[in-house]
Amino acid sequence: MTHTEALRETYAGEWQGLTHEEILGKYGEQYAAWKRGEPVRRGGGELETEVADRAAPVVLEHTDGLPKNGTLVVVSHGGTIRTTIGRLLGLEPYHWEGLGGLSNCCWSVLGEGARGWRLLEHNAGTLPEPVLGDDD
Repeated sequence: MTHTEALRETYAGEWQGLTHEEILGKYGEQYAAWKRGEPVRRGGGELETEVADRAAPVVLEHTDGLPKNGTLVVVSHGGTIRTTIGRLLGLEPYHWEGLGGLSNCCWSVLGEGARGWRLLEHNAGTLPEPVLGDDD
């Protein structure tokens, strides 16, 4: 097992620790721009593309060393997982939000396709209904 800081959650600067309502009250326009798909440093933190820049290479590095038909398990946070999946699938950052959130204790499965990575399962788990974050 390997631990790396590159798989940490998105740093949201001044938004860290605030409720959804507090973010809307203090940073309403910034929040609205982010929801429109504009690149936004939420609270002065990281861009989603910067999260993918640090996390996707870690996944690729570890898949390179897998035996044939091997499995890599990556544990991280919802935002980091969503941006990494978007990057691995070759989606434009604007479309990453279309993957939706990842509920607590749920997982996604990617596999090899003829033209690269394929999303085989997303937000799979045993919860009776999704538990969505404030950003959904």
